[in-house]
Amino acid sequence: MTTRKKTESLTFEQSMLELETLVTKMEQGDLPLEDALQSFERGIQLARHSQQKLKDAEQKIQILTTQNGQQTLDVFESDK
Repeated sequence: MTTRKKTESLTFEQSMLELETLVTKMEQGDLPLEDALQSFERGIQLARHSQQKLKDAEQKIQILTTQNGQQTLDVFESDK
């Protein structure tokens, strides 16, 4: 088995890529039960890590777009 990075050290993109790979392997149905359970456990870790990364990004955006308690974003108008 290949050495896996600790979940905490993965970027959002790395986490999602590994999760996609795990899902693909599991969908094939060729994994022994023990390997499937380990893959499922890793998948849960990756999903939670990804959710936290998204939540952190959302909070950063909220902080950056708020000045003195007021929203500072303008309405987006497309050129179309």
